[in-house]
Amino acid sequence: MALPRSVLLIITGSVAAYKSLELIRLLKARGVAVTSILSKGGAKFITPLAVSSLTGTKTYDDLFSLTDEVEMGHIELSRVADVILVAPASANIIAKMAGGIADDLATTALLATNKPVIIAPAMNHKMWHHAATQRNLAQLKKDGVRVIEPTEGDMACGEFGMGRLAEPADIIKALEQFRSGALSGKRAIVTSGPTQEAIDPVRYIGNRSSGKQGHAIAEALANAGADVTLIHGPVLLPTPHGVTAIEAHHADAMLAAVEAALPADIFVGAAAVADWRPATTASQKLKKQNMLDTLTLEFVPTLDVLGSVAQHKNRPTLVIGFAAETDQVAVNARAKRLRKQCDWLLANDVSTAVFGADDNEVLVISAEGEETWKRQSKADIAAKLVEKIVHHFSATKLVKGKSA
Repeated sequence: MALPRSVLLIITGSVAAYKSLELIRLLKARGVAVTSILSKGGAKFITPLAVSSLTGTKTYDDLFSLTDEVEMGHIELSRVADVILVAPASANIIAKMAGGIADDLATTALLATNKPVIIAPAMNHKMWHHAATQRNLAQLKKDGVRVIEPTEGDMACGEFGMGRLAEPADIIKALEQFRSGALSGKRAIVTSGPTQEAIDPVRYIGNRSSGKQGHAIAEALANAGADVTLIHGPVLLPTPHGVTAIEAHHADAMLAAVEAALPADIFVGAAAVADWRPATTASQKLKKQNMLDTLTLEFVPTLDVLGSVAQHKNRPTLVIGFAAETDQVAVNARAKRLRKQCDWLLANDVSTAVFGADDNEVLVISAEGEETWKRQSKADIAAKLVEKIVHHFSATKLVKGKSA
C-alpha cells in the first residue's frame, strides 16, 4: 500500500508533540515530502528548528507573516500537499475544527484546504471521553475527517487511560490504509448494529450491539477504495464518509436490503441479528392489566442473513461473518463457520465488555487456520481485517496470473 507523496503535518500543543519528530523521520525515510505547521502550543514542546532539521523545509507558524504570505500563502500551503495530517491533534484544535474556527495558521489552513484531512488525537483520557470531545469528533467524521484513534496507556500527567497518541509506525500504517486504492473497483456490503424484532408497537426483542465494529469496518473498506453499502439496525453513529447507508431494523428487512445490494465482491456480516422473533406481533400495546401472573410469548427463528448470503446465487467472492460467544468461543465459532458456509469468521467473547466498547479482541477462523488479534481499538481491528482482505484478493490475482 502506498503512502501519499507529500504531507502537510500540523503539530499542535500536546506533550506527544515529540513523537512527531520520529513520524517525520519515518515519512522521509519512505520518500514522503513533509512540510510542517507548528502551532503556538506545539512550539511549547518542540522547536521549529528541530522540525525543519528533519523536514528539510521551512516550518510555518505565523498566519500574518508577510514573508510567508509572499513566498507561500496560507491558501497555497493548505493545498500543496496530498494530505493534511494533524498529529498530535489536541482537544483544542479538534474543537476549533468542529466549529469551523480559523484564528491561526493551522486552523486557517484546515478550513481552506480541499485535500483529505487526517487527525491523530492525543490528550488526557478524561478529555478524550468528555462528551464535548466525542461530539466534536463525531462532527469531524461526518465532515469527512479521518481519525487515527489514540491508544490506551500511561499518561504524561501520571494517569492511565485512552488518549495516548498512536505510535509513529502505526500512524504510517494508517496513512497507507487511508491512501490505499487496493480495493478500488470492489463492491462491499457490511451489516452493522442490532436488529429489533417487534413484540407489539412499543416493545421488541433485541441485543446490546452498538454498531461500532461494523461501522469501523465499513469506513476502513471505503478508505481502501471499495464501493461500500452499509446496512445497519438502530444505532447512534454517524454514517462513515464515502459510505452508502441503509437502515434495516429487523432481520427480514436486513436480509432483503442485503439481497437488493447484491452482487458484491465482499460481504461482512458484523450485525448482531436477533436469532428469534415473536411468532406473532400484537397490533396493539399489550396491557399489563389484561395479563395474569405471567406473559408467555412464542418465538420462531429469524431469517439467517449470513447463511443466506453464503448460499446465494450471487454469493460474494469473500463472505465474512461474526460470532458473539460467551463460552467455548473457539469450538462454537468453528462450528458456526462451517454451518453458515462463510469463508472467514471473527469470534468475540462477549462475556466481557464488548458491546458498546471502543475496543475488541477477536479470534479469526478460516480454512487456512486461526489467529488471535489482541485487544485493540475497533478501528484497528477494522484496519487489520481490511489489510487481510486486500492480501486475499492480491493473492488470488497472483494465483490466477500464474495459471493463465
